[in-house]
Amino acid sequence: MKKLLLLPLITFIFFQLGFAQQLALPSNGTNPRMSAGVRVGVTDVNINWGAPGVKGREGKVWGTGVAHYGFTNLGFGTAKESPWRAGADECTTISFSTDVLVEGKLLPAGKYALFMILAADEATLIFSKNPAAWGSYFYDPKEDVLRVTVRQQKDLPTSRERLAYLLDNPTDRAVTVALEWERWRIPFKVEVDLVATGLASIRSQMTSGLGFDPPSLQAAAQWSLTNNVNLEEALFWIQSATSPNLGGVQTFSALNIHAGLLRKLGRTAEADEKMKAALANANLMELHGYGRQLVSEKKPKEALAVFEQNYKQNNGAWPTNVGLARGYSANGDLKKALEHAKLALAQAPDATNKTSLEAMIKTLSEGKPIAQ
Repeated sequence: MKKLLLLPLITFIFFQLGFAQQLALPSNGTNPRMSAGVRVGVTDVNINWGAPGVKGREGKVWGTGVAHYGFTNLGFGTAKESPWRAGADECTTISFSTDVLVEGKLLPAGKYALFMILAADEATLIFSKNPAAWGSYFYDPKEDVLRVTVRQQKDLPTSRERLAYLLDNPTDRAVTVALEWERWRIPFKVEVDLVATGLASIRSQMTSGLGFDPPSLQAAAQWSLTNNVNLEEALFWIQSATSPNLGGVQTFSALNIHAGLLRKLGRTAEADEKMKAALANANLMELHGYGRQLVSEKKPKEALAVFEQNYKQNNGAWPTNVGLARGYSANGDLKKALEHAKLALAQAPDATNKTSLEAMIKTLSEGKPIAQ
């Protein structure tokens, strides 16, 4: 009897499971789902949309039932007035892995549904915190996180058949996201705070196994020094990188970073001592590069001293004469600069360096200092 009672129950469970799992069929290609992404600095920007086609409706897309102006009642769902879904079928979604600025306005990290309020000469972008809703049938203005208004272009030279989102002119700080369809283009600018997001990413990585890796610790400290941020923690990173506990790295590069951080923190005497140790560990090219760095920092006397050390330490080998030419020129002694530039020309290892030195010699011969 119990077995007979269990049979209908098992049948019911399988019946319910059958409805819970729907058969996935191949797309018919009517409005293919598409995606695009880019990394801006350390920020990932990703867009996913349904891509309708113009299908012969040139001139009958915008401001019609295809892509309506303003709000409209779609006749289904909970929304009485819906904006355009900025694509086809499911919501168009856009996500940001860090906080960003959209057209200069802050938008927190997250995934959003993207809607648009279209007008003849402008479009208001809506970033909604409900990216799971289907299209704009369930649009709720209370779920708006940000609205920004942009002006569209309506004169693309050729008609774009499939709606697309383009990621134009990406840099480490910004990207232009642009919807293009038919002859319209609706662009908006996304910007990131590279220093803030970069620092957050580095600090997070330094709490992982990379926090025990001297090259990673050194790179993190160098980034902080270059960007003049998080100096106290960066000092800890470089101290860890050079600590005997992690192998005691004593390269010129590591010690130079250490000295630079100490100097930024106002600990000048310690910085000078650390720099002496760095120079004692420097090879020919490191000394040459540091001398050029000092010239660029408007420290000509210190630069000349480094170039002279390099010349003596390496018996006048290439490119120590080039360094002396730069050092003397920066200190106003163009005669000596010219002498060493000519010596360097005889040592030049390739045509590129020869051309550069010939230009340097010409400049010095005219009584003008060389560009640093």
